[in-house]
Amino acid sequence: MRITIQEAYPSQCPSKPADESNLVFGRSFSAHMAVADHRGGSWMDARIVPYQNICLNPAAMVLHYGQGIFEGMKAYRTADGRIHLFRPYKNFERMNRSAQRLCMPTMDVEDQFALLEALLRRDHEWIPRSKGSSLYIRPTMIASEPHIGVRPANEYICFIITGPVGAYYAEGFNPISIYVSDEFVRAVRGGVGEAKTMGNYAASLYAAEMAKKKGFTQVLWLDGVERRFIEEVGTMNIFFRINDDLVTPPLTGSILPGITRDSVITLAKHWGLNVQERPIDIQECVEAIQSGAMREIFGSGTAAVISPVGALSYKDTVYTIQDGKVGELARKLYDEIIGIQYGEREDVFGWVHEVKL
Repeated sequence: MRITIQEAYPSQCPSKPADESNLVFGRSFSAHMAVADHRGGSWMDARIVPYQNICLNPAAMVLHYGQGIFEGMKAYRTADGRIHLFRPYKNFERMNRSAQRLCMPTMDVEDQFALLEALLRRDHEWIPRSKGSSLYIRPTMIASEPHIGVRPANEYICFIITGPVGAYYAEGFNPISIYVSDEFVRAVRGGVGEAKTMGNYAASLYAAEMAKKKGFTQVLWLDGVERRFIEEVGTMNIFFRINDDLVTPPLTGSILPGITRDSVITLAKHWGLNVQERPIDIQECVEAIQSGAMREIFGSGTAAVISPVGALSYKDTVYTIQDGKVGELARKLYDEIIGIQYGEREDVFGWVHEVKL
């Protein structure tokens, strides 16, 4: 892929946050962005340009029919100054699966990666130097063709923006509280729940706002048919340590196949734990908490990595998990994944890719 580069003038560059210890997730954006256009059946005009607004026709099909997908990944700076990406090819492969589900064009994974590396080389100084902070990376694709009428678009824009971030949750690595919604659902099997598409997140907002008003951090979604079986949290996959087993809902088409989820499963099996990908009824979860069999609950995702769950609310009853403390497995997984990402622990699975500057 041929990539042209347009340098940002100093007057075009946003100010880098001065205090890395106080970075707010999603508020600051780097000086440049990567862009490519899809017209006539091909990707073209790949470029690095100053961070700027995107000009869209009011009839752009993403605005009317929702053809829009995205990914979330991070770049990490090691103690000796190297730049690491964590399993980036998995993100690009998942983006292509999302594109196929929404009748959007795929992009060769190597071309996606070349575009990202060109952007990171240009803006590598925006990658924070303090451990626990990172550069968030948001690849996005939208339907840009101006047309009113329900069909797949013929023109698309793919872009990548980045920005320095700290912890996703204000709680940091401290346990969060989650609210189980049995009134609203996020997705159903046969729908687009397994795609990382914008509409899935729009569908989650109403219940998420309800949960926040009740004092909870996130929503735990149940299945869309029986509203019994646990699926995922709003921004994370979910895990339950019941006695000596690690249980997580299976990938049946209505939840996102998380890269961190896969990493947790791989590490847990590597450590000799019994991992079960199976349906888990919310009543089984509650009864396990009440009996003491539930040793810990935690979420997994790119933004937060591992998020321990200290309390769960279901049908107006709040259940505390093991005195609301961080579980030993959640801590071990967090330390291991963070250690690999920052180059402090051995990468036995070859998950890290170093960006050569």
